[in-house]
Amino acid sequence: MQPISLDALASEQLTAARSSTNGRSARTVHGGHRHSLRQTLLALAAGQGLDEHESPGEATLLVLRGRVRLATALDSWEGAAGDYVVIPAERHSLTAIDDSAVLLTVAVRSRPETLNEAAGQAPPR
Repeated sequence: MQPISLDALASEQLTAARSSTNGRSARTVHGGHRHSLRQTLLALAAGQGLDEHESPGEATLLVLRGRVRLATALDSWEGAAGDYVVIPAERHSLTAIDDSAVLLTVAVRSRPETLNEAAGQAPPR
């Protein structure tokens, strides 16, 4: 077991975001090629964000610090530290109202060979 302090990581990433030319910084907390879940801590300086983009699939957002606005063509949501939202399955943007840190959780598809290996079977050829 390898615990991680999200509070310490948020501080680190906010410092990096404030000095970055694009006003953001991110670190994968969990996930990768062999996982079906990816969690990323994303830090955004006030006024910065992610332009409109496609939904990554099933995903949630937990605000760790600051305030953010998640917007689609027809709706918007404003969240503060401690707030949680399921990201809509449509194009959306994310903007930091204040310096902010969020935990983005995305369910990603597992590779078939990974599922077979987990079951103790040889990967398909």
